[in-house]
Amino acid sequence: MMRSIKKSGPLCFFLLVFGGGIPFLGITALYPMDWPAPDAPIIRNFGWNDAGYPALGNIFMTEGPIRAADTGELLFYHSPSNTASVLPSPLGSWIALEHGDGIIGIYSRFKDAAAPAFPDIIKKDMVIASAGQSGWTNQEGFYFSLFDRRERRWVNPSTIITPPEDTRPPQIESVRLKNDRNNLIDLSLTKTIRQGRYTIQVAASDTRMNPNEPPLAPYRIVCSVNGIEIGVLNFETFSTRDGVLMVYRNRLVPVRQVYVPNSAFEIGEAEFIRGQAALTIIVQDITGNVQNNLYRFQVE
Repeated sequence: MMRSIKKSGPLCFFLLVFGGGIPFLGITALYPMDWPAPDAPIIRNFGWNDAGYPALGNIFMTEGPIRAADTGELLFYHSPSNTASVLPSPLGSWIALEHGDGIIGIYSRFKDAAAPAFPDIIKKDMVIASAGQSGWTNQEGFYFSLFDRRERRWVNPSTIITPPEDTRPPQIESVRLKNDRNNLIDLSLTKTIRQGRYTIQVAASDTRMNPNEPPLAPYRIVCSVNGIEIGVLNFETFSTRDGVLMVYRNRLVPVRQVYVPNSAFEIGEAEFIRGQAALTIIVQDITGNVQNNLYRFQVE
């Protein structure tokens, strides 16, 4: 029973999430889900490059209540003040709900409090916590992520829950080529490069309706060289394979091959030979807005 999981501590829960072999208990249809704090601004979202590591969920900045995104079965509630467990938790206070179809909602980093007397089944929109500050964060708010334990992957919440309204296209901050000496060439500042093989780095973000809100990660980045598509990076899911976090870039690759500390994304590699070259970058946000840039340069 799920109650036994809840009482056995966070280690058992993580075995559940990452392949513990516990059978799925269906609760309800996956759709529709709502945001756990509909009016709270999102300051970081799924896929954001945090100094070389991806965000696996959304961070909300708020001081209000946190609500269940959908009806779900209670798996676990962890409070840092609970001395029964000596395991440290970067998530601080967190609660895990099984929302059906293998989707687990993890609500975390909220205000530390003793575990309430929750029922086994928590109804959609029920208040489950109060936003605050706990775990590895210095901001008020909470962290919300979704894990698909059937497929062993983290899921972009905005592919399941209606994203906030947005009519502004994403922004392409820079496109750079990295040579075999790890030197970076900014294509907005040069018209000539030496022939050879280069890694293509793109720094891009999703601009917001309100210019005072911080930018977010885009949803998709596509790179083409001379009309041939060489790289497609999707921020839909992050998978785990043998303990390694993977992202989809043409195929599943380790995130360390895509996320770089300068907050850019490595989209792919291309061999440039002498002559004229054209490189196109297309960036799309979750609502379908698109930005594209074309870079023409000479290869010597």
